[in-house]
Amino acid sequence: MFYKTEKDRILILGGSGFIGHALYSELQSYFDVQATYCSQSDFSNNRAYHFYQVEKGGLAALLRSVRPSVIIAGLKGDYKAQVNAHLALTEYAVLNPTCSILFLSSAEVFNAKTLYPSYENDAPLSTSAEGKFKISVEKILLKTIPAQTAILRLPLILGVNSPTVFHLRQCIRHRARFEVFPNLVVSATTIKKVCQQIHYIINQSLSGIFHLASNNMMHHDELFIEITKKISDQAPIFKSIYSSNDDRYNAILPKHNPLPKTYQITIEEVIAASSLSEEIVSVF
Repeated sequence: MFYKTEKDRILILGGSGFIGHALYSELQSYFDVQATYCSQSDFSNNRAYHFYQVEKGGLAALLRSVRPSVIIAGLKGDYKAQVNAHLALTEYAVLNPTCSILFLSSAEVFNAKTLYPSYENDAPLSTSAEGKFKISVEKILLKTIPAQTAILRLPLILGVNSPTVFHLRQCIRHRARFEVFPNLVVSATTIKKVCQQIHYIINQSLSGIFHLASNNMMHHDELFIEITKKISDQAPIFKSIYSSNDDRYNAILPKHNPLPKTYQITIEEVIAASSLSEEIVSVF
């Protein structure tokens, strides 16, 4: 039997990753935030962080100890073990009707649909292992605890300190190859905007499916060429990868369940936020 949830206590599963750590930084001033880590020793001395490896199990015991009222699920690891972990989450939520689960899904759930961008109410279809896994967890949550579930589908996440932009800067510095996909149309966002959006969703106790992506799209190569122009007079060696002769879409767009305008973003704003020179930190 699970214990009663603790009011306003948030548990971030995967709190030591890029997204999870950014969410912890965003939320910890406003809520009692707990998080998990699986390998980074830097978090072992932080009392708000709990060691948890999804492959070894033990999530039920962690939930009994922490008693969260909001769970942000952003785990990495073996897909079968992750499915079992999310089943444990649903069991906890069933026994705690005031608890909500925010599942970090992705545009990968639509990677078999390449002719058009995808919206919240479109049926997902994927050919990749990651996409199929995300779809399976979405179905579990929406079937079992729909009123307590927020599915947060994420696009390409950029921003000045994102791993992708950091890699781009390294490629510029060393005149190395940076892969771009000229026939791929994408949407994007920044880590800062994602954190703001999730903060809003928690505050408003929202449920449903959300596409936390830009309102518009751009070709993948154009996106990184524009960012490069803004951050340097130099350029990496852009390696163009063509998988088809026609445009393909790996873009999710908000349409049926948009957030207020303050919490929306455009691809132009993503480019601007990814080319800022200040606040660059060496954390990757």
